[in-house]
Amino acid sequence: MKLSTQKIAEILAYREKIIFSDVENISTDSRNIQNNDLFIAIKGEKFDGHDYVGQVLNKGACAAIVEHYVEGVPHEYQIVVQDSLDAYGKIGAYVRDNFKGTVIGLTGSAGKTTTKEEIKFLLSHFGKVYASVGNHNNFIGVPQTLCNLDLTADFAVVEMGMSAKGEILRLSSYVKPDIALVTNVYPMHIEFFEDLEHIAMAKAEIFQNLKKGGTAVINEDTNFADVLIHAARQKTDNIILFGKNHHLEADFELQDDGEHHLYNAWAALSVVQALNLDVHKAASFIKDFGALDGRGKKHTLKLKTGGTYTLIDDSYSGQPEAMKLAIKSLDKMPCKGRKIAVLGKMAELGEHSKQKHLEISEALSKTNIDIVVGVCEEMKDMLLNLPPRIKQYYFASKDGLSDFLLNQLLQNEDILLIKGARYSSKLYQVTAELLEKGNEE
Repeated sequence: MKLSTQKIAEILAYREKIIFSDVENISTDSRNIQNNDLFIAIKGEKFDGHDYVGQVLNKGACAAIVEHYVEGVPHEYQIVVQDSLDAYGKIGAYVRDNFKGTVIGLTGSAGKTTTKEEIKFLLSHFGKVYASVGNHNNFIGVPQTLCNLDLTADFAVVEMGMSAKGEILRLSSYVKPDIALVTNVYPMHIEFFEDLEHIAMAKAEIFQNLKKGGTAVINEDTNFADVLIHAARQKTDNIILFGKNHHLEADFELQDDGEHHLYNAWAALSVVQALNLDVHKAASFIKDFGALDGRGKKHTLKLKTGGTYTLIDDSYSGQPEAMKLAIKSLDKMPCKGRKIAVLGKMAELGEHSKQKHLEISEALSKTNIDIVVGVCEEMKDMLLNLPPRIKQYYFASKDGLSDFLLNQLLQNEDILLIKGARYSSKLYQVTAELLEKGNEE
């Protein structure tokens, strides 16, 4: 949607003189500014966007949204607001209000991006779909998604994430979903909450901004589902539950094994149901939807010594329940070689960290997995509590891990799972190295 600097000033209730210009794009990244872009100055932990306002205007930006006037820059090129991030959200909300299609908003502790992509995939068989790019689900990603919204689309699927109380409430106030989905409630970011119930309450904030007459879609089997259902009932009578007791009687095949893939499919089909579309038609396409990069995608890779192995790339995130599900899926997979799990630390668990890492050893003890490689200090106790039948290795960091796997550990027909907190364990870098070397001719 094309906006002008004057329209943006109007949206943000800024009444001072502003230079008129049509806005080509809105960006918070000073490095990517081009002619007639609007720059939003964000103050982060490492950088303050206000330091780059003069620079971006020299590069061709038409104006900047700032929290205070920047010295040396003419006032008519600056729109002053109290909160730059909130201003970005308000602009996104304006674009959303001009969208005539149906908006599906979703949140959850795990599987949000995969579920979002599966919803997008299924709805693409019924109309034009616009969706968040990747996991753009925070105070920058959601406004960016809304500002770039394709107004000609029939459906928009917007992912929302959070790490604190009130964040989903604020994000959903921009998104204003017609359909609001909560995939699950797990102890993700639990160091920032009193307990798991408070995480459920934070997820349930999505229902407070549900459009009138909208539909809530809820995983009835997740932790504190009653909290989610109660919150939804305060806003709507239209509630669709999915789970082992309530799911659509539609036959479908999954491309990937694992209970979490089943729940993702149920969630996506429930959205199709909420839209009164042909659920059976949608179900027939599920077999064509596969796991995403970093989220359980399987690769058959070559070994230098000859033969191949299967890499399960689940390196995007490490979260206790999701890790247990990945372990369970690996355990159930048919395998002619050995089953190997490379597990990195799980982040943002606070005082629960030791307990949650020990729970992983309990989960592994119930499987037929042959070898476990623990990465990072937090995984030491987990390794110590494994039964003797499971061979174990420890790495303080990911350094040297790919060489060890390729040159010492992996054998023909092995299955290798890699999972851990993305930025804390950096196992995604190991995955990248394995993919590069395993695909070499």
